[in-house]
Amino acid sequence: MKIIALEKELPHAKTTDFTKYAKEEAKKAWEFQQDGFIREIYFRADENSAVLILEANSVDQANQKLQQLPLVENKLIEFELIPLKAYPGFARLFQ
Repeated sequence: MKIIALEKELPHAKTTDFTKYAKEEAKKAWEFQQDGFIREIYFRADENSAVLILEANSVDQANQKLQQLPLVENKLIEFELIPLKAYPGFARLFQ
């Protein structure tokens, strides 16, 4: 299942908190990308937040895995998870 994960910075988070965990966060994200969990990772052009395209068996599984990210573990960010399904509209072309 493909899932979009939209990062949300928690209100109490400070820039210095992010700096403290930046290298660990990048290392864990790299590990997740290498094992196929993170398929794509971006930063939004209009704000400083991440957008991840994930591959997981369920939203619950994706959420559990994201809890391992240092910025999530240390309660600086959270993710909104949006499950995706294939677009069925092209079938109309063949009816």
